[in-house]
This record gives sequence, C-alpha cells and structure tokens, in this order.
Amino acid sequence: PGPGGWGVWLKYADTEKVLYGGEQETTNNRMELMAAIQALEILKYPCSIKLHSDSKYVLQGITEWMANWKKRGWKTAAKKPVKNEDLWRRLDEAMQKHTINWTWVKGHSGNVGNEKADQLANQGIDSL
Repeated sequence: PGPGGWGVWLKYADTEKVLYGGEQETTNNRMELMAAIQALEILKYPCSIKLHSDSKYVLQGITEWMANWKKRGWKTAAKKPVKNEDLWRRLDEAMQKHTINWTWVKGHSGNVGNEKADQLANQGIDSL
C-alpha cells in the first residue's frame, strides 16, 4: 500500500474525454478497479462499449469470479471475504445498464489507449 493513481481515456467517434484521480493509501488492484468504475459511472446513458484494461485481476474478476462471489454472499471459494469488495460491488452496479465487451491489453506495449490511461494514472498520483 501507498500512493496510487487511476486513469481513463474515453473515445467515441471524434470525441475524447480524460479522467484521473489518486489516493494516498491504496493498492494497484484498487486503482485498476477505480479506473473501470469511473469509466462506467461517467456514461450518462446505457451504452454498448468496449472497455480495455491491462489488469488481469479486473478482467478475471468480471468474467470468472464475480458471479460465484455474489452467489456466496461476496465470499471466495475458501469462504474468505472478497478483497476490495466495496469496489467490486460498485463496479457490479455500474455495469448493470451497459453492454460491455471487456478486453485485455498488454500494458506498456505501445497500445495508444493504454499508454494514455497510464499517463493519466501518473497525473492522478501527481495531483495528490
């Protein structure tokens, strides 16, 4: 734990919007979750979107783990509380009105959107 930032680069046709923020005491996984949450919460209307993330934690949480966590009352298979449950619940709520194609991208590999989001996350840290 320590300072961390999150960044979001939204693009629709010729329109772009950037979002960023940070926290003094956090983890990389919490910041990855915050990026996805902020990207979805800023959308004013139900949308069909492609959401790119370099976080396997977020992608696996959404596509593999969340349904079972919810069935078990937000507990893991080992009956332990889900880490970052507050943010997973918030992400679950933010997802409900949208159709989302979750896509993993390799971080620091030249993907334009990922590089922009990384720069924004650094701005989030700098803004603390």
